Amino acid sequence: APGNDLTRGRPIPSSVGGRRLSQTVTSGAERNRHWYRCLHGDENSEIRAFQHAFSTNDCSRNVYIKKNGFTLHRNPIAQSTDGARTKIGFSEGRHAWEVWWEGPLGTVAVIGIATKRAPMQCQGYVALLGSDDQSWGWNLVDNNLLHNGEVNGSFPQCNNAPKYQIGERIRVILDMEDKTLAFERGYEFLGVAFRGLPKVCLYPAVSAVYGNTEVTLVYLGKPLDG
Repeated sequence: APGNDLTRGRPIPSSVGGRRLSQTVTSGAERNRHWYRCLHGDENSEIRAFQHAFSTNDCSRNVYIKKNGFTLHRNPIAQSTDGARTKIGFSEGRHAWEVWWEGPLGTVAVIGIATKRAPMQCQGYVALLGSDDQSWGWNLVDNNLLHNGEVNGSFPQCNNAPKYQIGERIRVILDMEDKTLAFERGYEFLGVAFRGLPKVCLYPAVSAVYGNTEVTLVYLGKPLDG
């Protein structure tokens, strides 16, 4: 069941990065018909996305969540790696969200999942997500998969895999039934990155090192097959 630390009483935002949330989500869905059907079949998609956005109470002290509720801004603090988790985590079901960098990646920029026990700040410029057994991450800078402080290979598994471009949207798919984490980019399914995930509550998370960079995360709901 979802873990929840919602801050109650806050207004529901209607925009992300200067655009209406419905427009933001639609732009991604237009690239893939099944995402369009998934999002626009739910009248409460905007409310749901806000409920699953970054938590202002569960992030590094060196970041803040912008008023839109969906975008993390990392302050220019030297020798620090800083991250954030979402308000709600998952221990069952299938879930998808979209994440993208709106500024430079720096030397390390990781997206993935974490338990509540995983740290969201540490000294130095490191791959925070994946640095222990409580988190799993994909470093968009060097395409390495990270878990338990080790590199679990390159991803996606193909020759000369393209590097992430700023603004490019990555869809993350967490399947707690199959215990897998997978990624999509545009029309392309990149494959399963991690298997054998534990049956614990896992939260969408990111970690960043570049000063004044911004990362946006929007929850999409249950992925549709086909």
